[in-house]
Amino acid sequence: MNLKLEGKRAFISGSTQGIGYAIAKQLLNEKAEVIINGRHEEKTNLAVQKLKDEFPDAVVSGIVCDFEKKEEVTALLNELNNIDILINNVGVFELKDFENLEDEDWYRIFEVNVMSSIRLSKKLLPHMLEKKSGRIIFISSESGVNIPGNMIHYGMTKAAMMAVSNGLSKLTAGTEVTVNTILGGPTYSEGVASTIEHIASLQNIEIEQMKNAIIQQTNPHSLLQRFIDPAEIASLAIYLSCPLSIATNGSCLRADGGVLKII
Repeated sequence: MNLKLEGKRAFISGSTQGIGYAIAKQLLNEKAEVIINGRHEEKTNLAVQKLKDEFPDAVVSGIVCDFEKKEEVTALLNELNNIDILINNVGVFELKDFENLEDEDWYRIFEVNVMSSIRLSKKLLPHMLEKKSGRIIFISSESGVNIPGNMIHYGMTKAAMMAVSNGLSKLTAGTEVTVNTILGGPTYSEGVASTIEHIASLQNIEIEQMKNAIIQQTNPHSLLQRFIDPAEIASLAIYLSCPLSIATNGSCLRADGGVLKII
């Protein structure tokens, strides 16, 4: 199927690994132009080179920006122009009990997970509305609906992303701009993989056995009954990025492996 993405220009925040990187690969496979983003110059450059090696004819570049640092965010926004597709993916998470959360914990995670998407959308949406064409996609999580007791601050940010996305979609009426949210489920990203591999090594058991045990412990009602591959979430993001998805706007779409019972 031709997704009609050739020549479209995309920016993906937080995309040197995991879901963001998987989205970059699929966009490049559809001949879109892609700008990725990471916090560290070396890692960002390495990710760009890996993409160029896999897609020799692709137009791909990277911008270094730590979304905790406002001066770096300002510099990033000044570099972004004529973007057709914005993927608000950058995010941080941590396990921390509610009684141990300080004000700074709430501010930090909100700054990265929510304000990043607000600032990027504020910069890029007006041009999309002017040309009456564009896509904004928020990568949220099932944790924004089923808030984890040990990550309440993280769940709060993912719920906030849904609210911002839904509100922005109201501004697109009469255009071919769409704003949607993807609710991801438990995903086997690099960070999760390294943690699980470490635990499996300590307990001297197979990695697959450890992965299955964790899913059964944390998400026993998952219909998928395994971790989601980042590429499986990326596939939905690619569809929402393309012109064929024009009738989907202001929506929260699940790629959660059936973890959520209703939404």
